[in-house]
Amino acid sequence: MNLKIAHLGPPGTYAEQAAFFYLNWLKTHQGITASLCPYSTIAQSLQAVSDKQTQLAVVPVENSIEGSVNMTLDSLWSLDNLKIQLALVLPIQHTLISCATSLDTIKTIYSHPQALAQCQEWISQFLPNVNLIPRNSTTEALQGLEQEATTAAISSSRAAQLYNLPILARGINDYPENCTRFWVVSTEENNTIDCTHTSLAFSVAANIPGALMKVLEVFARLGINLSRIESRPTKRSLGEYLFYLDIEADVNAQIMKSALRELQNYTEILKIFGSYSVLPISL
Repeated sequence: MNLKIAHLGPPGTYAEQAAFFYLNWLKTHQGITASLCPYSTIAQSLQAVSDKQTQLAVVPVENSIEGSVNMTLDSLWSLDNLKIQLALVLPIQHTLISCATSLDTIKTIYSHPQALAQCQEWISQFLPNVNLIPRNSTTEALQGLEQEATTAAISSSRAAQLYNLPILARGINDYPENCTRFWVVSTEENNTIDCTHTSLAFSVAANIPGALMKVLEVFARLGINLSRIESRPTKRSLGEYLFYLDIEADVNAQIMKSALRELQNYTEILKIFGSYSVLPISL
């Protein structure tokens, strides 16, 4: 069986790097072969899985410097048939790629908004007057560099090697322990036993005092630890929010089943994105 794995492209992105790691992991541990399918946006990658164009997607969900990837969270909420299978943690080391002869001649830097934000202190110190222009991916940012010697891109050293482009500076992310968490997503329920995390999201019926506290109190009373909580607009009305939780427990554990039963009393819509384990990627 040859699975198709969607990811943010073009080839050379960090998402492709994480997807390639997972491809090799599948072959080594489960004897499953797979091929990678690049898409222009994260939302398109997830839509491809939802529409059964691919069986899996590997998408970024959170960076240790810049926080959550909103497009991933919003897409998971809107697409009802997606389930998380696994989390991958990829170390991120950004490089400045350019055909310029020196930093002094660079006028414009292209990259994905997350990458630009993760390098803002370095940019302020060494290239304070450049224009920052966002692109859909760190690899798309490389397009046209050979024709414009005053431009640069923030991307990976692997991307520079793939496209035969020179690197002017390495390790330009503001914090050396930079890493991004990716989710492996499919339309199938995860049957792995002893998962370590569960991710879910919910809305509350009304914006009233204590609405969120009642939900959080359920987890506190049962001794269930939350590793992340975040709000996102419902997009229906100003001041209405969805809440995303990462929980350090398996959804099939008895204590989680008790918690979810109680949550039905305090939530308007409750979506379980799945239970999974976390797999660090060693480079």
